[in-house]
Amino acid sequence: MGIYDTIIQPIAWVLGEILDILFNGLYAIGLGNIAIAIIVFTLLIKILMMPLTIKQSKMMKLNSIITPEVQAIQKKYKDKRNDQAAMVKMQEETKAVYEKYGTSQMGGCIQMLIQFPILMALYRVIQQIPMYVGQLKNLLLAILNGTNGGIMSDAGYADKMNAIASGIDWNNTDAAIKAMNAFTADQWAQLRDAFPAFAQVISDNQTKITEMNTFLTVNVSQNPQLGLSIAVLIPILAGLTQFISVKVSQGNQSAQMDDDNPAAASMKMMTLFMPLMSAFIAFSVPAGLGVYWIATAVIQTIMQLLVNRYYDKIGVDAIIAKNVERANKKRAKKGLPPEKITKAATVNTKKIDQAEKNKQRIDSLQAKKEANDKKMKEILESTNYYKSAKPGSLAEKAGMVSKYNEKNEKNKK
Repeated sequence: MGIYDTIIQPIAWVLGEILDILFNGLYAIGLGNIAIAIIVFTLLIKILMMPLTIKQSKMMKLNSIITPEVQAIQKKYKDKRNDQAAMVKMQEETKAVYEKYGTSQMGGCIQMLIQFPILMALYRVIQQIPMYVGQLKNLLLAILNGTNGGIMSDAGYADKMNAIASGIDWNNTDAAIKAMNAFTADQWAQLRDAFPAFAQVISDNQTKITEMNTFLTVNVSQNPQLGLSIAVLIPILAGLTQFISVKVSQGNQSAQMDDDNPAAASMKMMTLFMPLMSAFIAFSVPAGLGVYWIATAVIQTIMQLLVNRYYDKIGVDAIIAKNVERANKKRAKKGLPPEKITKAATVNTKKIDQAEKNKQRIDSLQAKKEANDKKMKEILESTNYYKSAKPGSLAEKAGMVSKYNEKNEKNKK
């Protein structure tokens, strides 16, 4: 069994059950629409995942202080990349920076690893909506194998269905349900014509299926097409909202990184690449998935702004104090002495910037001194060139004129 069977599938089942309960609740109050259910479902899942979002945001705030210190260590060992002992020392110093702030280098990665299977399961649920929303699934089953046998009882069922949509295992009920849910109006008409004995059953259930799948004139079970329609806005909004969400989540972290830092280049690429990919993929998947991406990005952005505002209000020092306190509790359980936040542990960006400015000022003064020394040397050499006789004598002056003319003649050549 792979990761899908052991982890993602059980999570998808749980999420699917939640979505089904949500849809039934919305249906009971007259809002039995797949797109509305997706939006409410996304909001609920984001609220449930709020603790992970808060931890991730806290880590980003800490990085605003940690990153300059780590970069200072990296610069220190910049010219010692081939020295294994120096690299080990660099890793130790980097680890010490994270430890003094009560966190670890893997802090942010852990949050992402926890969220990854949940996000993959969410993607599966949204991509296969009719398999998880009971009412929608029952409408499709009523056409396939209802009380009167359904179209699957027809002797030429598979051949007729392949004529409408090929490349699908129509004898597999689950595959048939997913494929039929995405039928266009023309395909539904072909289905009625292919099975005249079930035309009324098909028509009645198709009306309900289409109503459930249609939101603001867009059928979310179908892929958006390029053209003058509202559907084309879904991929565009998916990319735009994703871009805004990524920018808000990054905060000013990317601005603090050096241009030659690989992480900075990776972050900039992700800021542009992910939204573009979202927009591109949204054209090749059901519009419901695009609605999910838009809802996710909008909700994520709002939550991120609120969390950022909260942490800006309490300040980074309070975050560090709580982190160190938590780390000390863990150390106490292991019988280790507590860590202290010393002045050395609060080296900040200003101090690092000041050291850099001082270095630049010294380099500038050194460059000026070298330039002045060079000029003085040229003046002395020029003066000695013209001096040959007794200072102040007529012979000296005549010699200087003669050498001056001689030098100019050489320059002309």
